[in-house]
Amino acid sequence: MLNDMGYEIKTHMSVLEDDVYDKVKKKLSKEKEEIKKKLIEKKRHYAEHAKKGQPIRENKRKKKFSEKKKKKEKREVHIDEKVVAENVKKTLQKLEMGEKRRKKYKKETKHAQIEEESNILHVSSSIPVTELAEILDVKPSEIIKKCLVLGVVSTLNQRIDYDIIEMIADEYGYKTKLLNEFEIKEKEEEENIDVRERPPVVTIMGHVDHGKTSLLDYIRKSHVTATESGGITQHIGAYVVNHNDKKITFIDTPGHEAFTAMRARGANVTDIVVIVVAADDSVMPQTVESINHAKAAGVPIIIAINKVDLPQANPDKVKQDLTSYNVVVEDFGGDVIAVPVSAKTGLGVDELLDAIQLQAELMEIEAHYGGYARGVVLESKIDKGKGKLATILVKKGTLKVNDAFVAGFVSGRVKAMYDEYSRRVKEASPSIPVEIAGFNEVPEVGDVFQVVENEKEARNIARSRKLAIDGQKKKTIGVVSFEQLQKELERSEKKQLNLILKGDVAGSVEALSDVFERLSNEDIIVNVIHKDVGTITESDILLARASNAVIIGFKVKPDAKSRTIAARNKIEIRLYNIIYNAIEDVEKVIKGLYEPEFIDVKIGEAIVRSVFKVSKVGTIAGSYVKEGYIERDTQAKVIREGEEICAGKIVTLKHFTEDRKKIDKGLECGIKIDKCEDIQEGDVIRAFIKEQK
Repeated sequence: MLNDMGYEIKTHMSVLEDDVYDKVKKKLSKEKEEIKKKLIEKKRHYAEHAKKGQPIRENKRKKKFSEKKKKKEKREVHIDEKVVAENVKKTLQKLEMGEKRRKKYKKETKHAQIEEESNILHVSSSIPVTELAEILDVKPSEIIKKCLVLGVVSTLNQRIDYDIIEMIADEYGYKTKLLNEFEIKEKEEEENIDVRERPPVVTIMGHVDHGKTSLLDYIRKSHVTATESGGITQHIGAYVVNHNDKKITFIDTPGHEAFTAMRARGANVTDIVVIVVAADDSVMPQTVESINHAKAAGVPIIIAINKVDLPQANPDKVKQDLTSYNVVVEDFGGDVIAVPVSAKTGLGVDELLDAIQLQAELMEIEAHYGGYARGVVLESKIDKGKGKLATILVKKGTLKVNDAFVAGFVSGRVKAMYDEYSRRVKEASPSIPVEIAGFNEVPEVGDVFQVVENEKEARNIARSRKLAIDGQKKKTIGVVSFEQLQKELERSEKKQLNLILKGDVAGSVEALSDVFERLSNEDIIVNVIHKDVGTITESDILLARASNAVIIGFKVKPDAKSRTIAARNKIEIRLYNIIYNAIEDVEKVIKGLYEPEFIDVKIGEAIVRSVFKVSKVGTIAGSYVKEGYIERDTQAKVIREGEEICAGKIVTLKHFTEDRKKIDKGLECGIKIDKCEDIQEGDVIRAFIKEQK
């Protein structure tokens, strides 16, 4: 080609000048564009004929007379043009599909794909070298060389990060765009399918012991609090109630400070927040947190002023205090509805439900009832009889038994669905919470739950997400700045309290883990090395032994074998049913790990009047106790003209020839201080003890 262009090339090792290289590149690009146009025109030509149902006529040579004669002699056959057109259409479709498949194989890999028209490379956060080479249509060795130039040593199957991919793709003329492995594209035909009004999702929030669960208990005519340890709610509960022939979904979130994260999740899935404030206690810290979570989620607030039946109740004070947090109720000229209620007598409960429905009507809450279901994981756990379970709040679509799904890194198929009363149900529409079985692993609380076409697709999506997050984790390993290194060195000098946390549900485990890690301070690091849902197993005991950890069990117990192994290996297992008991105990353990600080407390002072040198004994200071007392086996310092000469332990204390344990003020004595031989007359011996600060 170079010779045709007029350039003399002697060997294949000849070096091209920049201007020659640019001309060759321009010519190749032009030829590539011409070939591409021909292919597009040919494809369009086939498509037009297929659309019209006409066979494609191609130019053929004229047949000879002898051939025409032979054809006339043959038996005439009737041809159905309609059938021919259909066959041609099918053939063209197969050819086109085959072309697409070949193109996809060449230009699309598992974690990347090229948009040829816009020259955009859609790529995951990290992909193997071989896949990037395939998508860019170059040799893997070229990618490895470019990685080396960028300071990254890579192999054929090693995954490279998005930053490196972006720089390499730019050299080949492609722009990059990060694929979202966590997003599932919804099909166009699912849009605007059966859009109807849905029940509002209402979250009950507020401070501990302000009566949230009691209020919901009265609404549901059941006894939720009877089953809760310590009288507080420690799981997210989701319940559906009927009022005026319409449904309302309630989410009851715990009020203890440890469940800040759980309350935050509640606010993110809700339409309306009802904040319960006790009329006899007013606004408290968890009330303020609840207000902040609701505002952050951008949802309307309704204030339920509870316990108005008590003699000391003061609803006006509650309304006044709320204004300090930018919550102005309607009585004070604001737009926040406030309803006085009593969870004990039922006073104002109907008015509260009316207010919720009125707010929902103003919001015009709607959802798609058709198409694939989508929701949020509210809670997850392991049940001995049912296996791995999760409470799902459906946000759109209708969830049915046997639906394949993916939630975060977990996939599965809906084997069974249960309502809040553990009754089996066949389907769940928007705003309806259900507990489902069929997960291959326990999902994380807060994960998006999405129904997909089949289990194979669900597994592939879950696997891709896991690979993506693993790639991000690997990306952080080994890249350490000097500041990070300094922090690690500082951390290494600190003490660590390693904990293994097991609980009955994921929400409680997550909340406890957050609280424990916040207990870390300048001296001690609390490190939750493992947290999971389920009973305490043998593997937990072995991990505790290897990492010198304490096992915390929340509403779970070890089996007999695990208990035996723990006793044999002297592994400490602490079991709890109430969250604040667990927190208090860990705080006590942390206090026990502190290295106490000691200060020197003077107990007496003596003046040296004479010095005796005794063979095989050393220097004896003949002294007079000026103040306090001098005691044997205590520490002493020798002070001369205000400066410390030496210090050591008082090993000998005598009054004349008599050994004494203690010499009081006003008496003379002989003092021998260990490692202090340079003592002179006039020196001051100051005795002291160390006391914990």
